[in-house]
Amino acid sequence: MTNLYRYAELNPEALAGRLNQRPIAVVPWGALEWHGPHLPFGLDGLVAEAFAERLAARLEAVLLPSTYLPITALPHPQSISIHTDHVRGVWRDLLRGLGKAGFRLICLISGHYAQGHEIELAEAAAAATDEGAATILAATPLGLLERPALLDHAGRWETAQLLALRPDLARLDRLGDGPLPGPHDVAVLGEDPRRATAEEGEAILAEALDAWATWAERLLAGEALDELRALYARRRASYEDYVRRFHRSSWEQAILDWWAEAG
Repeated sequence: MTNLYRYAELNPEALAGRLNQRPIAVVPWGALEWHGPHLPFGLDGLVAEAFAERLAARLEAVLLPSTYLPITALPHPQSISIHTDHVRGVWRDLLRGLGKAGFRLICLISGHYAQGHEIELAEAAAAATDEGAATILAATPLGLLERPALLDHAGRWETAQLLALRPDLARLDRLGDGPLPGPHDVAVLGEDPRRATAEEGEAILAEALDAWATWAERLLAGEALDELRALYARRRASYEDYVRRFHRSSWEQAILDWWAEAG
């Protein structure tokens, strides 16, 4: 991919040149999480990384390595979750560090969007933006389209994105024919993944890429900060019912109670 500047491969002179021309960092974030028998554990990070590469190339931004640190991955023996307190600290230090390095805009693309993870990410992004060193645009690849049905789990839209980006890793034949079992058996929350196509995955990713690029250019120009704060407020508000019903002591406890009810 042309015009792709990877932070890990830049020397100080090259990084200083990018910061002088386009002080934008793109940070992909993933998870190692059960997505049923038909999708890989790393789906969230694989999609986020591929999308981040496209965005970084379009913006001529600096691309950071992918990080796989999810808050509350779906409860399953083979999912890996990192405690909320640890991820909060990583986000705080990473965003501050990138701001100190000279980036003015940080696009953090999280392929993982469990409820607690989403809320904490919005809080971390808003707090770092308010500190003033850099503006933080943090969302899922499709999140800036603000169409909740697109944010499924192991369903049609996650599957469609993977079919567009890594079709070799999708095994829809493992779902068989007929009605799907419940989410505790196949991890599907949303529309039937067997309806997904690579074509619709590519189309929705292209639409989302346009949305991210538009937001990024406006924020880099010093515009849309109030709109960004409103975006984070809407995201937190969308989880009010979840918080009211399940968050009694921690996100770790909340996901277990929610998942028990989801089955």
